[in-house]
Amino acid sequence: MTIRAVQAISRKGQKAVFQVEKISDAIGYYFAGFVDGEGSFHLTFRKRQDYKLPWKVSLCLNVSQKDKVILALLKRHLQCGEIRFKGDGVWMYEVNNLNAIRANVIPFFRRFGFLSAKKKSDFAIFQRMADLMARGDHLTQDGIERLLKERLSMNDGGKQKYSDDEIIKAFSLLESSETICQTFSAEEDDIVRSAMRVVEPGRNDLARPDGDPNGSRPVE
Repeated sequence: MTIRAVQAISRKGQKAVFQVEKISDAIGYYFAGFVDGEGSFHLTFRKRQDYKLPWKVSLCLNVSQKDKVILALLKRHLQCGEIRFKGDGVWMYEVNNLNAIRANVIPFFRRFGFLSAKKKSDFAIFQRMADLMARGDHLTQDGIERLLKERLSMNDGGKQKYSDDEIIKAFSLLESSETICQTFSAEEDDIVRSAMRVVEPGRNDLARPDGDPNGSRPVE
């Protein structure tokens, strides 16, 4: 195998580094206008099954369109995200990976800004949320409460799958569940220790032959 072939294989296996400065103004501002009209920024919550946190928190850029080709071009230039079919002839482009949002999405729309005041406001909030999540605020109840306060002003406070009260209440339910589990665990440990004392030789009359407290057999 030649050196050129090895270099080609090596480049193929490498993930391209996003370079927003290499995107032309014509392309950049076209997609900024497209997302301004057809896209939206979101903070989403999905229920989790593990005990540590009741929610999986994600930031998302969503763009829905019947024309899949234009979504594929947007994905190509942002170098991240996925396209999936929603139904009724509509496709959706979505980016919900925090690293991709911070490294690709935010730099793109910082350079190619929006025209509408509302989208500018939503994007500013979206950036603040990304900073909060980058430092781990979405992993604590206090941090999630800060994120929820930011979300109130996004998308005109549109309808959410879970209300703020439901999201915060889940933490209280989680704490109650953990307390109950800890109580049962402690009670089970006490039962096991008690059972061990009952059957342990030399420490209980029941463990001695013929019930003799001295452990000796009767003389025949």
